[in-house]
Amino acid sequence: MEPALAVLELASIAVGIEAGDAMVKRSPVDVLLAGTIHPGKYVLLVAGHVADVEEAYEAGLAVGESCLVDTVLLPNVHPAVVAALRGARRASTGEALGVIETATIAATVEAADAGLKGADVALLELRVGDGIGGKGYLLFDGTVADVEAAVEIAIARVSDGLLGSVPGGRAPIGRVIAQLHREMRTELEADARLGARLGRRGEA
Repeated sequence: MEPALAVLELASIAVGIEAGDAMVKRSPVDVLLAGTIHPGKYVLLVAGHVADVEEAYEAGLAVGESCLVDTVLLPNVHPAVVAALRGARRASTGEALGVIETATIAATVEAADAGLKGADVALLELRVGDGIGGKGYLLFDGTVADVEAAVEIAIARVSDGLLGSVPGGRAPIGRVIAQLHREMRTELEADARLGARLGRRGEA
């Protein structure tokens, strides 16, 4: 379990690689993700002990300053966020579904952490970057009251800056859906990328 997490999202691939190199040279962090996402951005996501992540984060900021799109530093990240970033998914079991959509990966990660810490909800999935135009979204599960609280807390946390805004709007989008229909539940539990699913059906 990593107690700290940092995300740097940059508009330049070259500067992103340079920033990532500076981060891992500065301190011993675990690189969870370093690579390109749509539309031509570079994302660095590292975890580790708080002091190490803070040092790496500062090194990345110094190198990538002119190309930063969005960043977040979470000194005490919720463990479910790290698990979701590593690909963990959970099936919906609660009476309500919370959906939050942001324009950046950093904002999605920050929203997930805030919602999990502020309400009794589960994080079903955290999708970031590729295949969705560089945006991110997350799914919360729980009672209607808890999901409403989590979505409200998460949206408030990431709405202060415009970098997390979705195209055409000034703030991230949040929705709470009570008693999600079983067909939509099945669709959400499948691969979210329709192209991949249609391709498999064509092979059948």
